[in-house]
Amino acid sequence: MKTTAVFSAFVSLLSFASAAGASSKKSSASSDSSSTSTTLPATFKPPQVFKNANLVHVISLEKNYVKENINVLVENIDKAPQDEYFVPFTADQMSRLGGVEVKDRKDASAGPFVAEPVEFDQESDIQYLRIRLPKPLAPGAQQTLGISYYLLKAYKPLPASIKQEEQQYLTFSFSAYCSSAYTTTKQKTEVKFPSGNIPDYTKLPGSGDVSEFPQKQGSKLIYGPFDEKPAGAAQPVSVRFEFTKPVTHVSRLERDIEVSHWGGNVAFEERYTLYHRGANLSSLFNRVKWQQAQYYHPTTFALKELKFPLRVGSVDAYYTDVIGNVSTSHFRTNKREALLEIKPRYPVFGGWKFPFTIGWNSDAKNFLRKTATGGFVLNVPFLEGPRQPEGVEYEQVQLRVILPEGAENVRYHTSIPPSSITEAGIEIHKTFLDTLGRTALVIRARNLVDDFRDRDLVVAYDYPLLASLRKPLVVFASAVAVFVVAWIVGNVELKFDSPKK
Repeated sequence: MKTTAVFSAFVSLLSFASAAGASSKKSSASSDSSSTSTTLPATFKPPQVFKNANLVHVISLEKNYVKENINVLVENIDKAPQDEYFVPFTADQMSRLGGVEVKDRKDASAGPFVAEPVEFDQESDIQYLRIRLPKPLAPGAQQTLGISYYLLKAYKPLPASIKQEEQQYLTFSFSAYCSSAYTTTKQKTEVKFPSGNIPDYTKLPGSGDVSEFPQKQGSKLIYGPFDEKPAGAAQPVSVRFEFTKPVTHVSRLERDIEVSHWGGNVAFEERYTLYHRGANLSSLFNRVKWQQAQYYHPTTFALKELKFPLRVGSVDAYYTDVIGNVSTSHFRTNKREALLEIKPRYPVFGGWKFPFTIGWNSDAKNFLRKTATGGFVLNVPFLEGPRQPEGVEYEQVQLRVILPEGAENVRYHTSIPPSSITEAGIEIHKTFLDTLGRTALVIRARNLVDDFRDRDLVVAYDYPLLASLRKPLVVFASAVAVFVVAWIVGNVELKFDSPKK
């Protein structure tokens, strides 16, 4: 934990927190990330004010989600400065798009670059991601953009059903020409695979000294370089490759972080709805074959374990599913690490579902700091989850930070890309011995991947002295009330005297 980073983030938050906190009335949380929404008509076409002088499109299929990087040298060919660059996607791609980040490839200090999907007429299949440059690009000037994003649920298994001991193959379709709203002078597309076993891929006529595209270099295919292509040019291609690991997809993650000042504890709980999106089994699962394969052929596309690296100092880990406590887990913690290893009750094959819950506790001093003005700053990871070689994708994420009862003026900052945050607000969470209920910051996000593990979430809030004394006063008053009621009941005469003769 870097204390200086925590307090620097807090100081930046304070500059706008007072006004936002006063107006929110505990209905919404303020953040330093803001975006405007513009609705575009179905006939919208980006103005041709830019030209892509050179473009390199890198598609990584090494994990069970697709990561794409577009490195493009942009030139302003208009007579006026321009600061809006559009990237086109299909409606289907836009629904699966997440983790968009843009930076200047030659100047790391340039920014921030705001990338946001614009609201669009649903009748159009083409939708746009709008990138706002930090400074308008002058006529004739150039800037090198690095655009990275992720696509979830991108693969299809082929064959769709296999035996449990067979190898799994996935297919992915894309365009050999990078989808662009502008003319591209020169470009190439590189596709990276987890191994060199790529039995099928689309071949195209080459150019110059290359007779045929793509060129195969180990576990990589290279389409191009291509000559000038107009805006909207596309060349559909597909690849089929071996993927020996599970295609792990979390359709929903509910992550709760509960802060207790009196207990000096931060409690974490995560509820997963997990699917395997790989090839289905063509026959019934055979437990005997499974046990035999673990000795002579341990590589399998089934999910058989998950590893959760936690913050040092984490304790009291637990692991349950819909049936109850699961004993197939191992938790080790020491001064150097905290690792929770879990195994499902059964190996999870393609098409199977496995919902489960994990949780743990940690000392509040590892995450919570008090400021000089009397407020508090909580610095926790936005996303933790398992760390797997094949990666994990998250379709829907709900993060709930449950603060002490009476916490107010809540502000937050996160390094998760703003385009992935769909909603943030304040709710009231009621539990034992609460009077008004606890303040809960709820943030909903979509289309995240485990590359964003350990991105910070900084939550700043005020906690008045009266609010901190509310719970012990309620406990004390409740105890006194119980004793008073017991004393009154104990002094009630319930017997009846017989009448004197």
